[in-house]
Amino acid sequence: FSFRKLWAFTGPGFLMSIAYLDPGNIESDLQSGAVAGFKLLWVLLLATIIGLLLQRLAARLGVVTGLHLAEVCNRQYQKFPRIILWLMVELAIIGSDMQEVIGSAIAINLLSVGKIPLWGGVLITIADTFVFLFLDKYGLRKLEAFFGLLITIMALTFGYEYITVKPNQEKLLQGLFIPYCKDCGTPQLEQAVGIVGAVIMPHNMYLHSALVKSRQVDRTNKREVREANKYFFIESCIALFVSFIINIFVVTVFAEAFFNKTNADVNQVCVNSSSPHSSLFPNNNQTLEVDIYKGGVVLGCYFGPAALYIWAIGILAAGQSSTMTGTYSGQFVMEGFLNLRWSRFARVLLTRSIAVTPTLFVAIFQDVEHLTGMNDFLNVLMSLQLPFALIPVLTFTSLPSVMHDFANGLFWKVAGGLLILLICCINMFFVVDYVRSLHNLGLYIGAAVLSVVYLSFVAYLTWLCLIALGASFLACGN
Repeated sequence: FSFRKLWAFTGPGFLMSIAYLDPGNIESDLQSGAVAGFKLLWVLLLATIIGLLLQRLAARLGVVTGLHLAEVCNRQYQKFPRIILWLMVELAIIGSDMQEVIGSAIAINLLSVGKIPLWGGVLITIADTFVFLFLDKYGLRKLEAFFGLLITIMALTFGYEYITVKPNQEKLLQGLFIPYCKDCGTPQLEQAVGIVGAVIMPHNMYLHSALVKSRQVDRTNKREVREANKYFFIESCIALFVSFIINIFVVTVFAEAFFNKTNADVNQVCVNSSSPHSSLFPNNNQTLEVDIYKGGVVLGCYFGPAALYIWAIGILAAGQSSTMTGTYSGQFVMEGFLNLRWSRFARVLLTRSIAVTPTLFVAIFQDVEHLTGMNDFLNVLMSLQLPFALIPVLTFTSLPSVMHDFANGLFWKVAGGLLILLICCINMFFVVDYVRSLHNLGLYIGAAVLSVVYLSFVAYLTWLCLIALGASFLACGN
């Protein structure tokens, strides 16, 4: 083992870990803390470990083949399924981009004490893209260092909230290592499912498999390939451990301060602290519901204006850091699936325009409640896209014709298959629960029709995956 070599391979894992810290994840964290207290910390731990194991497969694919996941999909799948797969991944990237826009707009609104409206914050996030493009010209290592700075800002800001609130350490450890949820009902189950959906992101598999190509590895030398796989895995462990600690900060802050609180409790505190946002919380005995915006407000009411502004800075760092990872993902996916080599400027202009337009309309004509409601819809959308990243990753890393001596063994084939099945089932529960909550017959019928098409395509990818895993009797011909 060499720390110098580890440093040389450090970078891709931290860029990948940004997806575990985007505004969608932060909102899922604070809601699980407010709804279930410390009881779901073990779900967050397990989701992060599962995410690490799946990211390992994506990184190995890039290191061993010298191709990223989108390029391998382009070579291995036939034309029609390849186009469908590309559209699904693009949908996931646009959804992630919209979450970044929403998070940044809310953070800017909080930092400006409401003087910059939400639609103004959305417009400002357009400009930040070009700042990142400017940074990109100075080289990948400098960009990786900048992302390291943003992760440090998140650690410091959310760490400040953690120190200020002083969560109960005994409850924290119990929630982390005892997989049990006493007196939990449907709301807590929904939050547990939401945590898994928010942590494991579909476009992140495509991103990580491409980022590892930035390091020079002699693929004709098995020892070098094995060494690269080892150091990339160690780096991913460190990066996801850092992101996990930041997520823990957010969950425990809201678990300690706002679990079992009612709107009336918060309203009274906000009125006493002369908060201009006290009208957000009606004076009734309903359980407090929080999102990114309300989360900052209640922190400000309970712990002073500094807590609100520091929270907003952390959210802004989370939103901004996910901008460039989404841009890179889109670039790699388009190049891999379509063999199109657009400039990053053109690529960002297209995806950011698609992401900003609906978000801008909601920000102009609706309030922050509808903006955070859009966040819930986007989480559902990205949950639906997960099979289109996880199934191909397992398929290709199990094929000796693709991975040669580094193909998955029996353990990884079985474990990977079971993990993907578990994640897809959990996310389908999340989607079904969301659709049922809409209470609209027309939407039920539309969802049923789309489900048939969706499940048919997932079944096709699963069929090919099972053949790759060794079920050769399913193959029709060659």
